[in-house]
Amino acid sequence: MLTIAIAKGRVQDDALRLCARAGIRVDEQELASRRLAIHDESREYRFIFVKPADVPVYAEHGIADCGIVGRDVLMESNADLLMPLDLKFARCRMIVARQNGDPSSNVGMLRVATKYPRIAAAHFGERGIPVEIIELSGSVELAPVLGLADCIVDLMETGRTLQENGLSIVEEIAESTARLVVNRASYQLKSETVAALIQKFGDAINGMK
Repeated sequence: MLTIAIAKGRVQDDALRLCARAGIRVDEQELASRRLAIHDESREYRFIFVKPADVPVYAEHGIADCGIVGRDVLMESNADLLMPLDLKFARCRMIVARQNGDPSSNVGMLRVATKYPRIAAAHFGERGIPVEIIELSGSVELAPVLGLADCIVDLMETGRTLQENGLSIVEEIAESTARLVVNRASYQLKSETVAALIQKFGDAINGMK
C-alpha cells in the first residue's frame, strides 16, 4: 500500500479527479465523511488530507510515500524529495508586486511582505538587494497600501486581487503547478508500486491533451 498526502484546498479536488482518471477511485461517502485518512476502493492506496505546508513534512519523514502539492510549497519548504511528475493543474505564478505608480527602485533596504519568506529572501539575495522580510499569514496585498511594505512576494492565479488593491506585477519569480513528490526511501523500497503510480498519472495527464 502507498500512502499519498494530498494538500487540502485548491489542489485537493483536482488531485482526486486526476486519481479517478487514473483508475484510482475513492468512495463518495468516505469523502463526504470529512475523515482525514481514507482508502481507495482497491485498498492499494491510502490518502491523507493535510494542510499544503505539511505535505512535504509528511513525505520527507516517510509518513507518506508520496504527496501532491503545489511547487510553491515545495520551493518554500526546501524538503529533500523527488519530484518525478508535473501534474499540470493548480497553475499559478509567484510574483513581485508593488503599488501602481510606485518607483521601481528604493534607497536602502527594501521591505517585502510575504507568506513565502524563504522564496522572497532567495530571490532578492540572488540579485544582491538588501531586504527586510515581513512575514504575513494573509491579506498580503494590504501591506503596500497601508505602508507596511514596499512590495509583496505572493502567489497569483488571476491577478484580480492585485488590480482591485492598486498593485501591479514588476517581476515573475516562478510558475507553480501541482507536483507529485516521492519520499526517497519509498522510491527505492516500493519502486514497482511507485513506478506504477507515476505511470498511471502520466497516462491520465497525457489523455487530457
